[in-house]
Amino acid sequence: MAEHTQTVKKSDENSGLTSSKALWGGVLFSFLFTGLIWLLRGAIPQIDFLPDQGASWYFWKLPEPTFWTRATAWSGYLLHQLAIWGLIYYGQKTQTKYTNGLHRINIIALAVNAVFIMLHFLQTIFFYDGLAQDVSIWSSQGSVVLMLVMILLMENQRRGLFFGKKVGFLKETARVARKYHGYIFAWGVIYTFWYHPMEATMGHLLGFIYTFFLMVQGSLMFTRAHLNKWWTFVLEFSVLVHGTLVALQTNTMWPMFFFGFAGIFIVTQMYGLGLNKYWRWGFIAAYIAGVAIVYSSRGWASVNEIVRIPVIEYLLVFVLALIIWLIMRIVGLFTGRTKRRFNSRRAAASGD
Repeated sequence: MAEHTQTVKKSDENSGLTSSKALWGGVLFSFLFTGLIWLLRGAIPQIDFLPDQGASWYFWKLPEPTFWTRATAWSGYLLHQLAIWGLIYYGQKTQTKYTNGLHRINIIALAVNAVFIMLHFLQTIFFYDGLAQDVSIWSSQGSVVLMLVMILLMENQRRGLFFGKKVGFLKETARVARKYHGYIFAWGVIYTFWYHPMEATMGHLLGFIYTFFLMVQGSLMFTRAHLNKWWTFVLEFSVLVHGTLVALQTNTMWPMFFFGFAGIFIVTQMYGLGLNKYWRWGFIAAYIAGVAIVYSSRGWASVNEIVRIPVIEYLLVFVLALIIWLIMRIVGLFTGRTKRRFNSRRAAASGD
């Protein structure tokens, strides 16, 4: 999400539309289109949904899907996905430099995402179903968790992982994660976007505006706005707001989401904002006071809720690092053997 080791091409700093203006334009579009979904909620089909069947059940899907409801959702997703992946590949292949202005691929990416956002809304109105009809809800939630965990790994070298302290042995795996994170994040965002129909419930609207923000961030690859620490912090911190508000609507587990994600802010995220020690201690004190107030009435037997999300995310950082390291070893082994075979054949040919 933020890759602060990249250099900035000075000659492009005063080019036409700056990336910061494009960012604000993208944020405005996100709010306006979310408002449009709410205003046109009457055009969204009123479905007689099947009864809720538990945590693994996604409620908002057609009881009797057809070929076309599936085909429109999957074709929309695949075209959207391949288009953005193609732009990322082009940008990396041409070694695009980070600038204050916009590259052509940024303008194209912003346009592509805007077009597919509108297409998905029309697809919801006429066909309704998203990818949820065919894949598990855990795959959608897992894609978001993967992004959050990968950000923690990538940002270890800039802000540290635990109270500003870096975990040294994560450096190489973080480098690989930074190189390929665009593809993973684009998958997570676009897959989740097409997973849901564009319903107008509060949970859906909050989720869509967050998804739009992430699309804006991805569209501004290779620009200074993409690296802005306050903007990338907003993207990370928005999970706390979304998770807490949705939990407040559906169950009584909101403290797990609020204090869980707030705990990650206290342990990791605030050290990337350049705050002085007084601000940091103030946030720590506010967090402790909040826990004391909530659990003095909720019951201290439930206080373990606040560590569930942080423990899972930090453990997954090391699991992800291990997976990346294993892939690096396997690829290195394969490429090493191929190189040795090539060299031996070249040596044999020159000997003849």
